[in-house]
Amino acid sequence: MSDLEVRIVKLEPIKAARFHAFSRTPEHDAWAKMQAWAEPKGWLEAPRARRIFGFNNPNPSPGSPNYGYEFWVTLLPGDQPEEGVQVIEFAGGTYAVTRCAECGPEGQGIPKAWQRLVAWQERSKHRHARHQWLEEHISGSADADMVLNLYMPIA
Repeated sequence: MSDLEVRIVKLEPIKAARFHAFSRTPEHDAWAKMQAWAEPKGWLEAPRARRIFGFNNPNPSPGSPNYGYEFWVTLLPGDQPEEGVQVIEFAGGTYAVTRCAECGPEGQGIPKAWQRLVAWQERSKHRHARHQWLEEHISGSADADMVLNLYMPIA
């Protein structure tokens, strides 16, 4: 596992528009909400004008096919989200970050990439921290051709 490239980053505070879904396919559903709002603004064109972060909320539970996923689209000073769009402020924190470039169809490779990052942390001098775990969507969509940066909170 020494081939895993991990960098330590300090994620500065974020102000973002929040899009959430709870279903059998929450990544797809939350992405569709976010896309309907951000795409007309040109914010999803390459290179993206805004950063996009996501995470499970809540995590999957045994016995239920439903779980939640949430996307954040970063806002710049002067951005004014429309009525009905929730704005959040996140304090940021220190993270161990690795790239998931081969996420596979429907994100099947993401859990394995997370497992490798957790194994790296367990062998490192870094302790786990309690701020939010994040997946930064670098390219692709919630359905295909995803490239992610995985952010594991550390202290």
